[in-house]
Amino acid sequence: MRYVLRRLVLFVITLWVALTVNFFIPRLMPGNPAEAMMARFRGRVNPDALKALEAAFGINTQQPVTVQYFQYLGNTLTGHFGTSLTFFPQPVSTVILQALPWTLGLVGVTTVIAFIAGTLIGLVAGWRRGGVLDSLLPPVFVITGALPFFWVGLLLILLFSVTLNVLPNEGAYDVTLTPSLSPEFIGSVLSHAILPAVTILIVSIGGWILTMRNNVVTTVADDYIRMARAKGLSNTTIMYGYAARNAVLPNLAGFAMSLGFVVSGSILVEYTFNYPGIGYMLLQAVDNQDYPLMQAMFVMITVTVLVAVLICDFLTVLLDPRARTEG
Repeated sequence: MRYVLRRLVLFVITLWVALTVNFFIPRLMPGNPAEAMMARFRGRVNPDALKALEAAFGINTQQPVTVQYFQYLGNTLTGHFGTSLTFFPQPVSTVILQALPWTLGLVGVTTVIAFIAGTLIGLVAGWRRGGVLDSLLPPVFVITGALPFFWVGLLLILLFSVTLNVLPNEGAYDVTLTPSLSPEFIGSVLSHAILPAVTILIVSIGGWILTMRNNVVTTVADDYIRMARAKGLSNTTIMYGYAARNAVLPNLAGFAMSLGFVVSGSILVEYTFNYPGIGYMLLQAVDNQDYPLMQAMFVMITVTVLVAVLICDFLTVLLDPRARTEG
């Protein structure tokens, strides 16, 4: 119980520090979002227009920093992040909600599939150390894991879109279709997601396989595995009930981190395929100096990572009895 309470306290402190850093960094930069937007027109800034934009972005340079800070915390807790500079005059929350489902559907689902498949393959490879599977996988996935996302994506586009012309190479769906739950639209969404999803799988699955394989090889040499074999338990029971349960713990922590970063999206993948997700939007926000959007996305990424790690800590307590007795 004390283990869980310590993790909750650490979660709150870390979140507060991250939000504080997120508040001060943009204010240490020269200018503000309104001035950046007016600078695009390369003309003389009209004071009335500048004040109107500052009001739209929620900027009040006359207020003390402490007042702005507590207003910022209140707005963050209620989801009010101001107005987007890139998609003006849309609110930041509306812009993010438009892109978030695409990233969760593509990167989120693909990350979960890569973790599950990689963990199972790594488990079998590590359990049958020295076998055919174990001899082939490490060198293959060391290479694929080092490949850049954009390079793999471009190769898939060249093969399946340009040469074979069987799959689309950009966007999330056919723009001639109206978004709906019709089979035609759903089929278009799935066909557009195949190439970016395969790109993420090729590059990311190797890490899960190699990590799980090495964890299993180390776990098999432990005393409790020898004891389980001495009791006459079947190999399947020992592999899944003993070896896998302990070997998966380091992978679980890594999965929590990667699941948290799903919100930021695979920027290079989304950019390569012009996919309208969070990663592509983050790149647009940086290019356009969209401070409100960048701040909101930083908060969202931070919160998801912290929540994912916190859930991982709770799962560790359930899977590892040693964590429950930690003082």
